[in-house]
Amino acid sequence: MNEMIDARRRQLMLAGAALTATGLPLLARAADPVKVGLIVPMSGPFASTGRQIEAAVKLYQQKNGDSVAGRKVDILLKDDGGVSPDVTKRLAQELVARDKAQVLMGFGLTPLALAAAPIATQAKVPMIVTAAATSIIVQRSPYIVRTGFTLAQVTSPLASWAAKNGIKSVVTFVSDYGPGLDAEKVFVKTFGEAGGKVVESVRVPLRNPDYAPFLQRVKDARPEALFVFVPSGEGAAVLKQFTERGLGAAGIRLICTGDVLDDDLMAGIGAAAKDVVSSHHYSAAHASAANKEYVEGIAQANKGMRANFHSVGAYDGMHLLYESLKKTGGDADGEKLLAAMKGMSWESVRGPVSIDAGTRDIVQTVYMRKAEAKGNEFYNVEFDKVEKVRDPGV
Repeated sequence: MNEMIDARRRQLMLAGAALTATGLPLLARAADPVKVGLIVPMSGPFASTGRQIEAAVKLYQQKNGDSVAGRKVDILLKDDGGVSPDVTKRLAQELVARDKAQVLMGFGLTPLALAAAPIATQAKVPMIVTAAATSIIVQRSPYIVRTGFTLAQVTSPLASWAAKNGIKSVVTFVSDYGPGLDAEKVFVKTFGEAGGKVVESVRVPLRNPDYAPFLQRVKDARPEALFVFVPSGEGAAVLKQFTERGLGAAGIRLICTGDVLDDDLMAGIGAAAKDVVSSHHYSAAHASAANKEYVEGIAQANKGMRANFHSVGAYDGMHLLYESLKKTGGDADGEKLLAAMKGMSWESVRGPVSIDAGTRDIVQTVYMRKAEAKGNEFYNVEFDKVEKVRDPGV
């Protein structure tokens, strides 16, 4: 009897040893964290974009946990400074080669996203673009998915609105890089097809611009309206100089994309924003319970900071990642994650959104807004909308 018990014990010990040799490493591998390389400008002229993106990522994990489908999600934050594509490319390379990141995310400006695109392709890792807004970005790698917006997407409804609301002549005024050129092209085409006339197209340098001489050209051209796109962070300077140079007093109306009236910077713009009409996919004043909760969450965790459109692109980027991991059962293989992301739709704090299965670009509602005072602050208050807007493919 004792011999039978000893034999049974030996079998159990051997079975345990086998489990240790085979099963436990597998369990350990299954529980390894999913590493997300978050590359954003946390310093430099576009640092507000990075702060908003980081705040949204933290809030998403605060609300939804730092694990999904049995996998912990580790965010590896990297500051690229927002100005050098070479820096962004190097950081992307280090993240996938050294840190074993399985997803790349962020990308504040177009040249930086384009620099990282080949790395995503070579490493076969999904690259979730939450901010950069040139139309061609998603075409540069089959692994890119966008959760932010494109400039062409938000410009087209504004050009149509201008033509329908009695504006007959416009000067376009854009920053001279990818998104600005997209905005200019779409505005000229859409406004012209609706019967309007673009008197002149003005392009201004992206870095350290002095807007005064360019605005004087606009004043001399005497259009009924000036259409403006400059990246987030530059709007205050444009509106200040628009007022100082007397364009408003000369009867020239300013219309713009939402980047110019960035929610995060409205306190600095102040009364200069009054009555300016803009088009965009998000406003902190968007009237939904989910958005109210979101805006309050961002403010509470970030010393009163007002949520902006870049934060929402990142918040939805996290949602896309989490829901995709649920679909794959926690498998972070690039091809499987990408397949799960394509065609996904959900109710965002900005309204209904989806990822086009063919283009991997975002489809969403674009809102017409007017800057109005609420108490002592100005907000972009929505008054009209165009649903299910796709990038027009400039």
